[in-house]
Amino acid sequence: MIEVARLYRRFGAHVAVDDVSFRIDKGEVVGFLGPNGAGKTTTMRVLTGFLPATSADVLRVAGYDVLRESLEVRRHIGYLPESVPLYHELRVSEMMRFQGRLHGIPRAELKRRIPEVLERVGVLDRERQLVGKLSRGLRQRVGLAVALLPDPDVLILDEPTSGLDPLQRVEVRELIRSFAAEHTVLMSSHILAEVESVCPRVIVIAEGRIVADGSQADLVREFGGEGYVRFEAVVGPDVAAAVRLLEGLPGVTRVDERGRVGIHHSFEIRGAGDLREDVGAVAMTKGWAVRELSLAVPTLDEMFARLVLGGDGAAAPASATGVPPATAASPVAQGLELATGAAQPGAAPPPGTPGKKIIYSLNPFDQGASRDLGQPMDVGGPAPPEDEDR
Repeated sequence: MIEVARLYRRFGAHVAVDDVSFRIDKGEVVGFLGPNGAGKTTTMRVLTGFLPATSADVLRVAGYDVLRESLEVRRHIGYLPESVPLYHELRVSEMMRFQGRLHGIPRAELKRRIPEVLERVGVLDRERQLVGKLSRGLRQRVGLAVALLPDPDVLILDEPTSGLDPLQRVEVRELIRSFAAEHTVLMSSHILAEVESVCPRVIVIAEGRIVADGSQADLVREFGGEGYVRFEAVVGPDVAAAVRLLEGLPGVTRVDERGRVGIHHSFEIRGAGDLREDVGAVAMTKGWAVRELSLAVPTLDEMFARLVLGGDGAAAPASATGVPPATAASPVAQGLELATGAAQPGAAPPPGTPGKKIIYSLNPFDQGASRDLGQPMDVGGPAPPEDEDR
């Protein structure tokens, strides 16, 4: 359903998406996890055709090439951006009819489809209300209804619970979970709980690069660090002797004393396997009053911290990046000759170059589908900064 290989996207000298590759099969619900500014939104905009790639070996959605078949891609995806683009002066039903006409949905099908999707997201009783009068949570539901209206094969949801209160987030999560039976879903978030509760598979992106991809359980096992036994007990005045005794147990590699909790001392005992039985036996032999003896397993939070921040909590070092030579999906490989004096992708402009920019729009929506895509758009004056990923 979604296939990406060696995707790059630059904003000037900044590489926002750096050699990204992944594949999502039909029926998967995948979380796209990363901190703010990691490249999530930029990647999604490229997948939906709203932003051209600097280069990519493969870029396909629902079986269609995003560059060459942008119109077909848009017919087969439902896209919910972080800032839902709704017209507040329209009623909900009017908004849905307007979106249906944009998608080219026949009138008879639209008449059937609108109440169906509004009921599915729980706003059918609000169809006569103005969009601007709805709460943030209800507007988000209307945005989901718009994304579902063309009955897409693929749903791309960018921070779908952003700005919602806890109850609204739970409601939207339940809706997204219900989509799994009929749609392939790619959902971005920087909130771990959202991804953990909805997405069996997680792709982690940091500084524009994919740093992990797999099931939650596999990623936590591989990157979350080792589990440990949490032990709290009254061990008497000689805490050092208690530590030595615990360190002598078979399989124990390290015992960390975490201080006192009232009259109890707290320990983290690390080693191979589940050590609770042996620790409990020692406690019984020594007559220690046990307050807690539990197994702490690695969490998605710990996995995320290790991948994004590094094991010691420091920011992970950025890898050396660079845009590769033109590929089958890049402007140069498509035979779009660069204008005289325009810099090749990835090359710095020559000294003294005027503040003027040549843009190649590979998206037919930008200037009308009839425009010759081989001709550059000349944007006079200083080049405005492009909207980078949040």
